[in-house]
Amino acid sequence: MVNWSCLDTVFLDMDGTLLDLHYDTHFWLEHLPRRYAEFNNLTPDQARNMIIPMIQAERGSLNWYCTDYWSDRLSLNISELKAEVRDKIAYRPHVKPFLEALRTAGLRSVIVTNCHPDPLALKLHKTGLDHLVDDVISSHNLGKPKEAPEFWADLLRIQPHEPARTLMVDDSFPVLESAVSAGIGQCLAILAPDSQIVPHRAHPSIPSIHHFDEVMPQLLKRSMPSGA
Repeated sequence: MVNWSCLDTVFLDMDGTLLDLHYDTHFWLEHLPRRYAEFNNLTPDQARNMIIPMIQAERGSLNWYCTDYWSDRLSLNISELKAEVRDKIAYRPHVKPFLEALRTAGLRSVIVTNCHPDPLALKLHKTGLDHLVDDVISSHNLGKPKEAPEFWADLLRIQPHEPARTLMVDDSFPVLESAVSAGIGQCLAILAPDSQIVPHRAHPSIPSIHHFDEVMPQLLKRSMPSGA
């Protein structure tokens, strides 16, 4: 599923890959409509029916992920509202052992996320995730989402790597398809990004797992000294 011996670098999505997507799902589908309703004298259902189509219309664009954009669009401080439910920020299963194994194996690990810098800072403060990887990059600093074909050339300029010897792990099929088109050597899809939602169906051509323990044995074998 993953040829660890052919890799130098592992790019990792954050939300839905390293962290439980339930935090974001709950925020956008439940908490935000409820708070928007309170500010605008609406019922939560009325608010949800207004907000969700607005969000869906931006799918795949940088605006989809941008708290500044939604703060302006909804006249609310999205970063402050996200902090109200920070107790739901949590790791996905087996993430810490997986990241530790990457480091033991001598592989460079980099979080490459579409998360806006403000909620990114909140999540890193809550989890300490940045201390378990070598670098963290937000697509907002490049001005384009990971779905964009141009993203990968820009990423190469600020994060030197050999695409053919790089693995990209993500729960977004469009992002993984973009990575494949950009020449990333190996890709791996996460099928269970949200602990409260039924897993995705597997991608027709990209290898898929539910949790990192499914690829851990290969990685640990690579990290063991010869003759062990």
